[in-house]
Formats: sequence, structure tokens, C-alpha cells
Amino acid sequence: MDYKSDPNKIGKWEKFFRWVNGEDSLDSVWEKEMRSKITGKRKKRRKTIEETIEKINSYSKKIYIGLSIFVTVVYIGILLYTVYKLPEHGSPLNPANNEVSQRYIEQGVEETGALNIVSAMILDYRAFDTFGETVVLFTAVICVAMLLRKTDCDKKDIDYDSFKSDRGDILKFVARQVFPIVVLYGIYVILNGHISPGGGFAGGTIIGAGLILYSASYGDENVRRILNYKSFTVVTVSCLLIYFFSKGYSFFTGGNHIESVIPKGTPGNILSGGLILPLNICVGIVVACTMYGFYSYFTKGDI
Repeated sequence: MDYKSDPNKIGKWEKFFRWVNGEDSLDSVWEKEMRSKITGKRKKRRKTIEETIEKINSYSKKIYIGLSIFVTVVYIGILLYTVYKLPEHGSPLNPANNEVSQRYIEQGVEETGALNIVSAMILDYRAFDTFGETVVLFTAVICVAMLLRKTDCDKKDIDYDSFKSDRGDILKFVARQVFPIVVLYGIYVILNGHISPGGGFAGGTIIGAGLILYSASYGDENVRRILNYKSFTVVTVSCLLIYFFSKGYSFFTGGNHIESVIPKGTPGNILSGGLILPLNICVGIVVACTMYGFYSYFTKGDI
């Protein structure tokens, strides 16, 4: 009789003879047998669970691919149907040839007080659209800040001296001469956006480029004296709130043009255009801060 056989195949007499011969206690034989059975059941159960999970993953992948193809086909169909419904090229019924653009051109100065038709359109007739675009810029820089902003612990591992090196005297001299001119020109473009080409977007871009030039020449620590994370947040949020309370009613009136209590002034004067001038200032500040914010976060991880 083979007493060294598999415990799962050991009969009762075999267990008894093994206990009599002193090869093992009856309890330990029983424990080994039960442990072997439990281990086998666990392996079988684990294998069953793994097979089930694998099947679920396979089905999930097929469902995901199928839904992706379905959504893509539906989206392409919607776009193709939209293109099919567009008016023919050169048709007098095209949106570009309707009365809206004619009204902007013929009555824009009278209704808005701005000589720049573009500024009159984006900051008066369609000011709520411009507000949405400005919010998109602010949201973008906030998302970048959430992803790239360095914490106090991270700043300990940053060698800020590397950002200060290799700044020659020529670069500093040129930046010192050019920076005031760039900022002054950006302010001019913003303040004259309603009477000449320009506006908040263009002027804010110019000022933001000036801040980037100054930071690259003299270091971000000098810019932080004026524009840090706290001041950046306060200034941009304040400008967006001013913009919202000035023209936010358009969201609740369906974009209808409502006369404001602010006089339009004489077209061509700096103090004209009603709310267009303050809105241009708000947009310019947000754009300038956003540009420098992107540069600062992508290069140093903080403002």
C-alpha cells in the first residue's frame, strides 16, 4: 500500500495505517486533505473569476468600439446634413448677404457711438458672445494652473537660478527701452479700439507680450511684484464680473439690444461708444494676464 500517495486519493484505511505507523497524526492527515481540497476549490474559483472578468472586458471593449463607431457615424451624418442644407454659393439668401451686416454698417455708428464697426459688433451687438470668449480664456488659464502650478513642496526642488542665468546686458538694455513702449502701445490700442482698428483682444495681446519680454529679460521675480497668483485671480475675476454686470442682461433677454444709461458721446472722441470702452479695458486686462499666465505656468509652473 502506497502511503505517499496524493492526500485527495487516500482512503480511510490508508489514513489509519499512516497514523498507526507514526508517519503522521490523524488530525494532520485530515487537515492536509481539507487544505488540499480548499486550495483546489480556490484555484478553480479564481480561474472562474478570471475567465468571467476576461469575458466582461472583451464584451466591454466590443461595446465601446461599437458605440464609438455609432457616435462617429451619427456625428458625421449630422455634419453632412448641415452642409447639405446650407444655401448655395452666391445665393442672395446667404446669411452673409442678409440685413444684419447691412444694419451693422449703416446704423452701427448711430446705435453704438463707435466708429470701429468690429468693436461695435463684438462689444455691443454681440457682447454676450465676446463675454463667452473671454470666459474661455480665463477657464483655459485656470485649467493650466490646476495642472502645472507648483506647490510649496515642489518649489523647494526648483532651481530658480537657472531661469536667471544667461541674461546678457544687451537683452536687458533692449528690454528696458522696448518694454515701456510696448505697454504704452497696448494701452493705446485698447483705449482707441472703438474709434480705430484694435480693441481689447489686440491690445491685451501686446501688453502680454511685453510682460513676457520683461520676465524673460529681468526674471519673473520682478513681475511678481505686480502680477502674482493672488493679484492675477483678483484682477481677472473682477474684470469678468464687471463685464457680466455690464452686458450680462443679454443672456436673459435673448441678446436683444437694450439702451444703457451711459451716453454714447460724440463718435470719434475717446469718451464715446457707451460701454464699449470699459468693456474693451476689461477684455484687454484678461487677455494680457492670460498670455503671461500661460507663459509663466509652462516655463516655471507658477505666476
